[in-house]
Amino acid sequence: MFESYLDMDLLRISTAGSVDDGKSTLIGRLLYGTKSIFEDQLDAIEKSSRQRGDDYLNLALLTDGLRAEREQGITIDVGYRYFATPRRKFIIADTPGHIQYTRNMVTGASTANLAMILIDARKGVLEQTKRHAFIASLLRIPHLVVCINKMDLMDYSKSVFQSIRLDFENFSAPLDIHDIAYIPLSALKGDNVVNRSQSMPWYTGSTLLNHLEQLHIASDYNYSEPRFPVQYVIRPQSETHIDYRAYAGRVAGGVFRAGDEVMALPSGQMSSIEHIDFLDSQLEAAVPGQSVAFRLKNELDISRGDMLVSPSALPLAGKEIDAMVCWFSEKPMQLNGRYGLLHTTRSARCMVRDIRYKVDIQSMERKTDDKNIAMNDIARIRIQTGETLFYDFYKNNRTTGSFILIDEATNATVGACMIEEPGRVASNDPEYSI
Repeated sequence: MFESYLDMDLLRISTAGSVDDGKSTLIGRLLYGTKSIFEDQLDAIEKSSRQRGDDYLNLALLTDGLRAEREQGITIDVGYRYFATPRRKFIIADTPGHIQYTRNMVTGASTANLAMILIDARKGVLEQTKRHAFIASLLRIPHLVVCINKMDLMDYSKSVFQSIRLDFENFSAPLDIHDIAYIPLSALKGDNVVNRSQSMPWYTGSTLLNHLEQLHIASDYNYSEPRFPVQYVIRPQSETHIDYRAYAGRVAGGVFRAGDEVMALPSGQMSSIEHIDFLDSQLEAAVPGQSVAFRLKNELDISRGDMLVSPSALPLAGKEIDAMVCWFSEKPMQLNGRYGLLHTTRSARCMVRDIRYKVDIQSMERKTDDKNIAMNDIARIRIQTGETLFYDFYKNNRTTGSFILIDEATNATVGACMIEEPGRVASNDPEYSI
């Protein structure tokens, strides 16, 4: 219904997998197969491949751009790559595989529509595979593609593919991932990446590129709860726009139409949308992901950090919030520590009131007795904010259901948080003030 308004041509992808599973090679193969590489880039890769002693075109060099990555042959940072076909545009976040770079994976996957998890056909499902699937589930990525790579090294065996698929299905059954596809391929040889493999006639499913092109993502968005965090108030005060006042931002949820009644939070003032401006034109409606400007029927005292919502679908409001956090900082999280908080466009201050448990990344078990949250750790916490936040649970809205924690001394981002439904809190929890 709303696909005509949404940019259905753009698919955001995050890759994950253990070291040497072939993520960079797979991305390089997609770029190569869709003719998204310039001739000078291809010449440089061919030259570098020869210098390294490779007897093949090393497509991984397209994405492993950092010198440290090339020297070690691994991916450290998150590299973003863009390519397009006549059917769709793509943004791929090539994330690192080591456990010590978990925070990088979370960063790359936070806005993804789809996660590609690579499995080495020789090794099968590893702990790192389970870890990445867990993080994909935690981040509520709607779609998952399990790419069973290096099938050429296993004689393109159907039984190997089926065994690995069964192992992954058994593990992932409890996870909150509802759309999982399995594709056997060889990134090095190109089997089932862009073109169908002649070596695996037993596989009748889509190639990876065809699956990515055909994936339906319109239903991934929340249309029922309109959310519009205000980023900027536009007042040009020019001769041609003497009385122009508009509120600019990106729609975070729901559908806004001209004429709709809206409520401004936190003030609670009411108005209605008179015009929806987009560049030099006006829209009938605005949907999630669109950056627009609203002109309201009457002037309200609205500024950056406020939120326009539908009065019939209000967000949650509160100062005590439960969340899962991925810790980014080398300095451990401080219980009762004070941090800055950025939620959509709103800044606030908060305190970590409780560390409920830490997730053991190896076993995926909850450790309630370990309160030491160090870099790359994932934990369940409760915070108290200095002012009321208006939010949704992360499972309902990934934008209004997330926030980041900031070290106020260094202004560095120290944690990425996903708001969860609150659990039982002990009655003797102390009260704190910000």
